[in-house]
Amino acid sequence: MGEYTSGPLQAAIDAIFRAEARRVKATLIRLLGDFDLAEEAVQDAFLAALAQWPRDGLPANPRAWLVSAGRFKAIDRLRRRARFDTSLAELAWRLEEGVDEAEAATTAEEPADDRLRLIFVCCHPALPREARVALTLREVCGLTTEAIAAAFLTATPTVAQRIVRAKNRIRELRLPYAVPARGDLPERLDAVLQVIYLVFNEGYFASAGDALTRAELSAEAIRLGRLLAELLPEAEVRGLLALMLLTEARRPARTTPAGEPVLLAEQDRRRWDAASIAEGCRLVEDVLRGGRFGPYTLQAAIAAVHAEAACAADTDWAQIVGLYDALLRLAPSPVVELNRAVAVAMRDGAGAGLALVDALLARGELGAYGPAHSARAELCRRLGRTDEACAAYHRALNLSRQQPERRFLARRLRVLEGSEPPDGD
Repeated sequence: MGEYTSGPLQAAIDAIFRAEARRVKATLIRLLGDFDLAEEAVQDAFLAALAQWPRDGLPANPRAWLVSAGRFKAIDRLRRRARFDTSLAELAWRLEEGVDEAEAATTAEEPADDRLRLIFVCCHPALPREARVALTLREVCGLTTEAIAAAFLTATPTVAQRIVRAKNRIRELRLPYAVPARGDLPERLDAVLQVIYLVFNEGYFASAGDALTRAELSAEAIRLGRLLAELLPEAEVRGLLALMLLTEARRPARTTPAGEPVLLAEQDRRRWDAASIAEGCRLVEDVLRGGRFGPYTLQAAIAAVHAEAACAADTDWAQIVGLYDALLRLAPSPVVELNRAVAVAMRDGAGAGLALVDALLARGELGAYGPAHSARAELCRRLGRTDEACAAYHRALNLSRQQPERRFLARRLRVLEGSEPPDGD
């Protein structure tokens, strides 16, 4: 056992398991070409380590040891199953002959590449979007199926089926465990960034349920963003990371003790996370200086302008409107138009913003989008058009599926209708 006593050795083993489990699994998925077999191999490898390391001491390269052990354990499993399926015997032989110890050690030294490959295969465009999210959270982030189901308010069997079907689809299509070629990267990277941002948004503003946020999802999305930026420092990857950091920085100030949302203008900015803001602003400035950026970087730049204002009154709304104009040219969408309309209202007055919101709603694309009606309600309230504000709040309330937001909207409505004083007392 060398210099270790059972206490320090156990602590060292625990630390290695925490640090290496996902990396070892990513490498084994690539080597074995099978998610489930890799999962079993990881468990077998760690069980073997628990039996052997306390007796023999830690190996020089624990990660390489675990990868090698997992591969041989998988081969053993395949040989046992080969009694019922002869095709597995050939697979076991190919695994044993196809990867020698040197290659196993080399691949274990480059787990970052394997994690990157795993992200790309989990987010492959051939898979349905819901399956990409579930598979990424399960295989890359290590969340349990139950946790994913709880986060997205979906039945556990439904999530389990999505994951199983996605794995089968990957196997049927023989999707490669590879980072796309440079020419294919923009399309494939876009799918990866969409999944990461979708996970983040669900964590920052849950689409339904009893809680406004799900912090663990946002944390996982930021962790993925950091990993991707480390492995693939493309401009939009860093732009997305900046956007998530700058948005997440507001979390401590964006809810009341009862868990209801606090509007951006009313948040105590002293509670914002200064370290995340500084890191996010540095990333945005760096990407913008490079001159090649996309929608995520522009959204991060908007968040940076908010972050740099000492108070809501100091916000540079003219700059924000200009950034939304650029964003609309690059990635037009009704939601971006709505956000720009709110910025215009802050720059030019509620009437100017309301005209834009009404025109947008008249097109019908945001009729079922609650924030559009909330924005209209707020602008009508500022203009003293109380009846219209109440009607818009009613519409937003009917569309909301999230309990904290529903309580917030209901309270704003009661204040407008005069049944509750503005301070909520």
